[in-house]
Amino acid sequence: MKIGAEDLDALALGSVFLATGGGGDPYIPQLITQRALEEYGPAQIMAPNDLGDDSFVCAIGSVGAPTVSLELLPSIDEAAGALAAFEEHLGRKVDALAAFEIGGGNSLIPLLAAASRGIPMIDGDGMARALPEAQMMTYAMAGIAPTPSVSYDYRGNVRHFDCPDPLEYEGIIRACAVESGGMITAVEHPMSGAECKAAIIPGTLSFALKLGRLLEQGRGPAGAIAGPLAEIFEGTIYGACRMIFSGKVSAKSSRVVGGYDVGEAVIEPIGAEAFGSEAMTITIKNEYLLARIGDKIAASVPDLIVIVDAETSMPINAERLRYGQRVAVFAIGAPAVFKTPEALAVVGPRYFGFDHDYAPFA
Repeated sequence: MKIGAEDLDALALGSVFLATGGGGDPYIPQLITQRALEEYGPAQIMAPNDLGDDSFVCAIGSVGAPTVSLELLPSIDEAAGALAAFEEHLGRKVDALAAFEIGGGNSLIPLLAAASRGIPMIDGDGMARALPEAQMMTYAMAGIAPTPSVSYDYRGNVRHFDCPDPLEYEGIIRACAVESGGMITAVEHPMSGAECKAAIIPGTLSFALKLGRLLEQGRGPAGAIAGPLAEIFEGTIYGACRMIFSGKVSAKSSRVVGGYDVGEAVIEPIGAEAFGSEAMTITIKNEYLLARIGDKIAASVPDLIVIVDAETSMPINAERLRYGQRVAVFAIGAPAVFKTPEALAVVGPRYFGFDHDYAPFA
């Protein structure tokens, strides 16, 4: 499988939908990835099972608050520069690249690096969505140390890290992002092909492309695409997909705290006969984490909460959610890997400070 410049609109669209509001705005990453693909040719995409057990793989992506990416714009050189610095630090060439998450701009950063360096990108990622912290990747859950790793900022500064504990590493790399203007490119989780095959969630890149094409073809009212969306998710690692609310954004607050976008959005219903008369409140930490209607929990992390434009069905990143927008809210089931007690300890509602256990929305 190859991904060329002509595929990027659909890939960006599908990955923003799966990003649950996070992952970084894809607009600038898409432009620079398009330029790279036009210059170097299509990127080779390989299935995890095609990796040799002795292959050398690493994960690459952006770390920081997504709102910063709208001002601190990435360049075409950052991803390739970060990868070159990583290879120099370890004294070894990388055979294939993996994504942190299948979410927004972070779906395109590995593609950009892969095309620029002439190596394949793996069809898969470590989250099957976007989540805000490093220890929430399946690589870390599988026991793969995040370091040795490198970070690369907009000035070309390189930092090296050696911290095997994922939770401690998250604090260190996040502080680095804050000190570097709010956003960095990181290359981390060096692993063998055998380790990657055991840890990665396969097929998410190709699914994002398929999903994006559906959204392109079905551009229109959210109610009309709800059925096709339910069909495309059925039988996948996600399972159920259902529209759970619609209305108008009546309030939105957001601030950067500790390298994260933290905030809340309130959506007032339009047409009480469909979803009742109470407003929905969305809690945000880079991603949409919790949806409540009054005191009732409608959906919560690790299930996916997706907000789309009600008239076009186009997904909306959290940093682009605005007062007055008419939106629809979808909930999608979490992959089984996130439903184990061990995984819920780091991705479940209580980890984020919510006073309730995880209950699947469907």
